[in-house]
Amino acid sequence: MLTSLQNSLVKQIRKLHSTKERHKQQLFLLEGTHLLEEACAVNYPLETVCCTPDWQLAHTSLWEEACSRCDRTEIVSQEVLNAIATTVQPDGVVATAKRSDRQTQVPLTGLVLALETIQDPGNLGTMIRTAAAVGASGLWVSGDSVDLDSPKVLRASAGQWFRLATAVTEDLKATVQQSQQAGMQVVATLPSATLTYWEVDWRKPSLILLGNEGAGLSADLAAIADRQVRIPLSPGVESLNVAIAAALMLYEARRQLICQE
Repeated sequence: MLTSLQNSLVKQIRKLHSTKERHKQQLFLLEGTHLLEEACAVNYPLETVCCTPDWQLAHTSLWEEACSRCDRTEIVSQEVLNAIATTVQPDGVVATAKRSDRQTQVPLTGLVLALETIQDPGNLGTMIRTAAAVGASGLWVSGDSVDLDSPKVLRASAGQWFRLATAVTEDLKATVQQSQQAGMQVVATLPSATLTYWEVDWRKPSLILLGNEGAGLSADLAAIADRQVRIPLSPGVESLNVAIAAALMLYEARRQLICQE
């Protein structure tokens, strides 16, 4: 059992708390039973799995399955687990996995989110979770956004990170234009728009453009959208949280598609 915080593996995993090290090592963290279950459910390749003796006894089947999918497994003390986890009260297991090539995985059809400069990992994870819930095709995120495989993004996605096609684009404008060329309508959210989001025909293949939490969508991107829509707000309310705005439009699209069936 690993008990030393000076162990080389412990030091290596602790470094993965930082974005720079995740990129350098090409690894990311999976924390908690639920994320490990979701990773195993989709056969996501694991690198290392560390758990406490109590967790191993309580999750024998999951432990065996995880062991069959990774290169290294270790039983660790609670002190070591606390050190390698980013959460305050980890539930007994932490794993590492290879960062995937997330450049060309999102299909240019169906219902897709395209996100510009999203900074809050909770917002990004929530949008991944919601997009998966409505059966969206996938999600693009600009290169200057929070890391797709940030531990907080994974947790906020409630495991749906493994089930939704997601990709980073270094040129979001070019990606949007490619979507248009593929026959998708691009819908941008702007407070000044005259069209409300439920007036759009969401039965068409659609790309929903959403911007930064503070600055909103850049004028450059908004200008190339096929439709500009607003979400009606009561007087005195300036804006909605970006993840809430995404949920409203995703579910309106889902409603229209269900009514069509």
